[in-house]
Amino acid sequence: MSVIRPFKANDLFRFNNMQYGITFYLTYLQRWSDLCFTQESPRGRLQGYILGKAEGVQTEWHGHITAVSVAPEYRRLSLARNMCQRLEFASDQIYKGYFVDLYVRCNNTLAIKMYEGMGYSVYRRVREYYGNLGVGKDGRDEEDAFDMRKCLSRDAAQRSIRSNGRDMIVSAHDVS
Repeated sequence: MSVIRPFKANDLFRFNNMQYGITFYLTYLQRWSDLCFTQESPRGRLQGYILGKAEGVQTEWHGHITAVSVAPEYRRLSLARNMCQRLEFASDQIYKGYFVDLYVRCNNTLAIKMYEGMGYSVYRRVREYYGNLGVGKDGRDEEDAFDMRKCLSRDAAQRSIRSNGRDMIVSAHDVS
């Protein structure tokens, strides 16, 4: 059985494909070490990782999932779900956030379905969040992102989510 454990700096040298530079990871580990985890097999192979942070002010105070990555051979085993649940718990119990959010490409239907299955919903569409590479299907930029959110216990009134999030479109400049 694999284990979820804190992400350590030397784990950076065990990944084949890092999405960001080393300085980026080290900043997360220094500032939000309790929101960064790896999943490791019984034989010591890193199966995946999650990086998160706490940010915002007042009712916008929340946990944020910056990156979730699972090695291809370990996908569809609920590893991402388990790591997200751990981050959600820390965001709720340690950081006292109102919600957890993440950004996902609008055309990444597999990831969107996975997050919806974990209780996340689309809060808004962010135009050109990942840059502007031209217009895709239906006249929409393929580099838009959905800001997806999941309420935590502090948001009992569920003010941090909305039912019509796919219709709420904002500019990347409007997102902090």
